[in-house]
Amino acid sequence: MTRALYYEDGTHLTFDSVVNDINGSEVALDATAFYPEGGGQNGDAGCLTWAGGTAAVLDTRKDKATGQIWHLLKDPPPPVGTPVAGQVGAARRWRQMQRHSGEHLLAQAFRRVNPAFSVAAVGMRNPECTLDLEGDPAEIHVQAAEALLRETLGRTDLTLETPTVSEDDLHLYAPRRETKVRGQVRLVIFRDGAGEAFDVSACGGLHVPRASLAAPVVILRTERIRAGLTRVVFMAGEEAAEYLTRVYEEARALAQGFSVPVDRLPERVAAVMAERDVLKAEAAALRDTLAGALLGAAPIEIVNGLPVRCVTLDDVALLLPTLNAVPDGEVVLALAPGGRCGMATPLADVNAGAVLGAVLKATGGKGGGKPAIAQGTTPQSDGFFAAVNDALSVLVFQQVPEAQPEMVGMLKPKPSNEA
Repeated sequence: MTRALYYEDGTHLTFDSVVNDINGSEVALDATAFYPEGGGQNGDAGCLTWAGGTAAVLDTRKDKATGQIWHLLKDPPPPVGTPVAGQVGAARRWRQMQRHSGEHLLAQAFRRVNPAFSVAAVGMRNPECTLDLEGDPAEIHVQAAEALLRETLGRTDLTLETPTVSEDDLHLYAPRRETKVRGQVRLVIFRDGAGEAFDVSACGGLHVPRASLAAPVVILRTERIRAGLTRVVFMAGEEAAEYLTRVYEEARALAQGFSVPVDRLPERVAAVMAERDVLKAEAAALRDTLAGALLGAAPIEIVNGLPVRCVTLDDVALLLPTLNAVPDGEVVLALAPGGRCGMATPLADVNAGAVLGAVLKATGGKGGGKPAIAQGTTPQSDGFFAAVNDALSVLVFQQVPEAQPEMVGMLKPKPSNEA
């Protein structure tokens, strides 16, 4: 078993030890300040040095069966029995402690907003951490929890305590969550100067010595995982401060572009969005007008008794307006850049979706749609109009020839006028 120096002093990042065992690129030490991966938290990284050598520690894990803590090395390990000096990476350790402390504090804030918001799972392996809560917190609850925690961290000096107690005595501490640990249980407590505990949790992780050192704790968004379970995505400590600074810098640059102060940016953006909506509506009306004009200028060709207009467009955005403008009793074929194409007709006897789908399938394209209007993409733009007209020319209204089984359903049978 490896002696866990990180529990004796979580802020002490240097230590001396001896190599106990080797497993490939991993070494186990008789004592270590490297915290192992577990509980949603990353393991520590850093380096080991010894007489004549040094190796980067990439990650750390614990073998629960033996109690050995294994250090994954980037370079070849030293022999068993070698005295080594360890150096834990300060930035990674510190930010991990801030994340973990922020998770405890935010979970408690949600619990105080509503006891139904209990923790189902946590994740702290990335700057964006997650807290999965039961009880379906709404946005009003999210804002309340964030405000409560902000006020607590700004006005109250909460200090860390990590006592180890018997499971029989847990009821004296009232931990926030029930623990599965039996026997001796390590508690993480953030307590104010008057002795009142803000949060008590059974936890084997490392935390900042003062809760304020995990500030700010910022909720980025919420995600509904399933009924009764909501994921809260947050950041804490230096990572949250860096995020807020970056967001503010981007907002300031955007505000300068609009010639307004940052606090008036939402108002200016709302005005721009309103202007955009008006322009979009005007542009749509202009496209409809242009589509109608282009369609009116297209000559009519009679194909198998059907009046057909073929329109070549120079803008894909005109495709749907052109198809929607099809005159009564006609068939419209439209071709736009990139092979985008379409067919429309109000004739009840003609199934545009079936005709276009069959033509595109036969030419290696894709598409189809409803009987009145269909769209797709053709790889053979030059022959599109001819291919559809050919398909229309072999169709009859009374029945579908046996020679053209793929055309079945393209036309609905027209009632016979014969007695």
